[in-house]
This record gives sequence, C-alpha cells and structure tokens, in this order.
Amino acid sequence: MLKLEGFDVATAINAETGLELADSVRPSAIILDMRMPITNGLQFLRTLRARAHLVEIPVAIVTGDYFLSDTITHELRSLGAYIKFKPLWLEDLIALAKTMVA
Repeated sequence: MLKLEGFDVATAINAETGLELADSVRPSAIILDMRMPITNGLQFLRTLRARAHLVEIPVAIVTGDYFLSDTITHELRSLGAYIKFKPLWLEDLIALAKTMVA
C-alpha cells in the first residue's frame, strides 16, 4: 500500500531479519507489529535503540492489544515509538508514514 503512495518499502518476515535490514538499509522509518514470533515490538525497539547508528530512526508500533500495560506503553514512548492500534486503515497508514518521514 505504501509503495503505491510513492514510498520505498522494504519488508522483513521476522524481527531478526528486520534488524539486519535496518543495519544495512538504514530506513527513514520503521513500522512494525507489537506481536511477532520469538520476540515482540518492544524487544525489537530496545535492540534497535541500542545500536547507535539506528537510534534516530522513527518507529511505529502497531498492535491489536488495546490493554497494553502502562509500563509497556511508557517504555515504548520513552524509546520514541508511536503507538497505533489496529485496525489501521489505509489513510491512517499513509498519514503515519508521512509524519514519520517528514
């Protein structure tokens, strides 16, 4: 969907591949799901922020979990993540991407 709006998009099937891709591509922004196999969005974000060359990349965590604990929400925000809840409609996704790369 973002490609159709003119964004260059790279995708990863899991967090490990996503981190490798972030290392090599250094994207302008990252949008990821909170729930992933093996790890989750918070752990991905912690790992990403621990890499000095990736600290400034805007990250959005998308989740269907409307009952995130205050502790998790606070940590996500302190690590600089946008938090968005599913469903994320096309216009919301485009607006989010534009905000993140602006």
